[in-house]
Amino acid sequence: MRRGLKISLVTMTGAALTLSAAACGGKKASDGGGEGDKKTLKVGLAFDIGGRGDQSFNDSAAAGLDRVKKNLNIETNEISAKPDEPDSDKESRLRLMANQGYNPVIGVGFAYTTSINKVAKDFPNTKFLVVDADQCKVEGANVLGACFSEEQGSFLVGAAAALKSKSGKIGFVGGVNVPLIHKFQAGYEAGAKHAKSDIEILPAKYLTQPPNFDGFKNPALGKEAAQGQLDAGADVIYHAAGGAGIGVIQTAGGAKKWAIGVDSDQYNQPAVASVKDQILTSMIKRVDLAVFDFVNSVSNNTFQAGTKKYDLTNDGVGFATSGGHVDDVKAKLDGYKADIVAGKIKVPTKP
Repeated sequence: MRRGLKISLVTMTGAALTLSAAACGGKKASDGGGEGDKKTLKVGLAFDIGGRGDQSFNDSAAAGLDRVKKNLNIETNEISAKPDEPDSDKESRLRLMANQGYNPVIGVGFAYTTSINKVAKDFPNTKFLVVDADQCKVEGANVLGACFSEEQGSFLVGAAAALKSKSGKIGFVGGVNVPLIHKFQAGYEAGAKHAKSDIEILPAKYLTQPPNFDGFKNPALGKEAAQGQLDAGADVIYHAAGGAGIGVIQTAGGAKKWAIGVDSDQYNQPAVASVKDQILTSMIKRVDLAVFDFVNSVSNNTFQAGTKKYDLTNDGVGFATSGGHVDDVKAKLDGYKADIVAGKIKVPTKP
């Protein structure tokens, strides 16, 4: 997997940054012949905790950027957030890229919302994207917020969990106890109850409380939480825990119980290859599509500020069918999807 410019961030007396000696220049994507016909764009991508390679949320964003490379010559600058870092580090990261001429600049994760709203005012000619904009609110004529109806996709995998459970008990593991993850939990529980009213949903387990965001990156925490829910009788566990969710899948799969992935189609990811046949489905969150749409809009001069919603109406969320484990209930799930799109089913955003 191609990587862009690698940068080391060092916090000194506030939020000053220094570039490591390795950061000597960008890297242009190459697709072989015909590159002279493609427009060149410098794209800055600020990842959330875990960065490229988390096999979940960040990798979905990276996949969107990689898709753009088929149409454009891309010079990228990719930097990952550090655990428990202050907003000033995020601001410095964004300013660094904007000052170096990267345009557009993308912040992956709701934690970038405040920083992008602030930095964008000082770089009016640079276009910014916040993936998962906090409360779907952004500011400025050069800022776009991508928002997702995670509760809708989670409703569908919750229905699948209830329909496929043999023990009658299912569980949910959230990475960090924040409002965004509450949407996953709310939709999952609502979908399960809609599909099977007598399903027992174990109390949700959150791995960490803010400002500790290890719950999005530490698989050991996911393993412990999953084992607790297995011990309580769950035979299907859905995680919304980013990189920490790898531990949930490994533990549930190792016990020959169902796991439900998140963000990406986790059935296809190397870290869980040994237990992939125990991945019932994944709630797909098209972060890749949001990144792809945004970069293309900047390149085509069709960028529009504000917010853009990704939900079931535009397939911005959904469920994976890899492995064929939900083939027997897919018709029901598709029916629930149609009812949500038609407004017949209202999916809650809070548990």
